[in-house]
Order: sequence, then structure tokens, then C-alpha cells
Amino acid sequence: MHFAVVKSRTIKIVIAMIIVCALLAATFSGAHLAEVFFGYSTRLVPIYNVETDEKKVAISFDAAWGADKTEGILDILKEYDVKATFFLVGFWVDEYPDTVKKIDEAGIEIGTHSNKHPDMVKLSRENIAQELTTSISKIEAITNKKVKLFRPPFGSYNNTLIEESEKLGLKTIQWDVDTLDWKGLSGSEMCKRVTNKVKNGSIILMHNNSDNILDGLRQILDRLKMQGYEVTSVGNLVYESDYSIDRNGVQHKN
Repeated sequence: MHFAVVKSRTIKIVIAMIIVCALLAATFSGAHLAEVFFGYSTRLVPIYNVETDEKKVAISFDAAWGADKTEGILDILKEYDVKATFFLVGFWVDEYPDTVKKIDEAGIEIGTHSNKHPDMVKLSRENIAQELTTSISKIEAITNKKVKLFRPPFGSYNNTLIEESEKLGLKTIQWDVDTLDWKGLSGSEMCKRVTNKVKNGSIILMHNNSDNILDGLRQILDRLKMQGYEVTSVGNLVYESDYSIDRNGVQHKN
């Protein structure tokens, strides 16, 4: 009889624990559950590339210093009838407002690359928000279009940075193909790097004022066309909603 009572109590305890776990699961995401039970939170990751069956890639340009070659880039993009994304730093927008307007009028997407190009993981939440909102305001004042994308300076990020960008409705964007154009590589060297690494859903990183950017861009676009890729903007490549990002930064459609 005593055994039966103990057994009954044990069953009730187990059932109660199952109910509690079910309620927690309904209340928290998987990441939050990990934090509740194990004392740590899931590491957030930007979008490095996109899982897609479409033979489509995005080209992006970071603009922080100099603008001599920007109009040449726009001319080449128009010649090849492709879109791209420029990530602009706030002080660059201040210095080259007419160029920002030309980028926008060419139908090229514009995202923010911060306001002063600091290593933003070293900033407080308040200063991160200020960097983002200030740069966004400068861009939107010229384009009258909502900024939806953010690329962290130096590719440096942490959970706090991604959380603050998400609060502003921004997707944080990295890259999976780096041309290393800023190192002074020749156009053919840049093209070779892209050819060796590119795949469906890749995001290619370039800089608007690197030494051989115009030759490199032309060679890259020629090669991508030969390989059957559609070249587009980051915004046209990534999924707008109903997606997940795995630990390697690959964006998946749910």
C-alpha cells in the first residue's frame, strides 16, 4: 500500500514537471530556454549568405573613404544591367551627398555602415543606437527611402550589436566572398577569388574606392555572367521574413 502511494506521488511529480516544461516551451524560444536552464544565451549571427536553389548572388560595396571611382562603378553596373548594394558611412554621406543621390537615382540599394566607422562591439547599447540612427537619418534625408540593411564596420559584431540593429528593423549583413580589393589586388586576382568561392546565394564584398575596383568589377561581372549567375542587390537576395539563420550565418527560408 505504501509503495502504491509513493508511486502515485512520483507519477504526479513527473506529470507536473512535464506540464511546467510545456508551459516554458510555449513561453520562451529555444534560445531563451537555453538561457533559463543552462545560464547562457544563443550567439546571434549576421547573414553571410543565403540558401537558395536560384543561381543568384549579390554584390556589395562598402564606402567610407574616397569617392573617385563611385561613378565609374555605377556606369559599369548600368552597362551590365545589374543591381548592387552600397553600405555607406555617415561621414561619407556628409562629404559626398551628391554622390549618394546619384547612387540612389541609379536604382542602387543603400544600407548603413555606421556613422563614424568605429568597432561597434566596444560601444554601449546607447552609442550603438546613436551610430545607427544618425547614419540612417543622413541617408534617408537624401533618398527618402527606408534603410533596411546594416553592415558592421570591420565585420565585427556581437549579440548586443545585432539586437540593437534588429530593434531598428535592420538586417545585419556580412559576406562569404571577399575580393580583398582593399589590399591592392589586380582585377584578375579579385576575379579569381570570386570564381573560386562564389555559389548560389553568395554575398560578395568590394569597396568603392579600392585601386583596381573598376577593372575587377568588370572582370567579375563577365565571369559571373558566363557562369549563369544573376547579380542583384543584397535586399533582393535575402529573405524578407519567415527565415532562420544558422550558426554559420546561412539564411534559410522556413
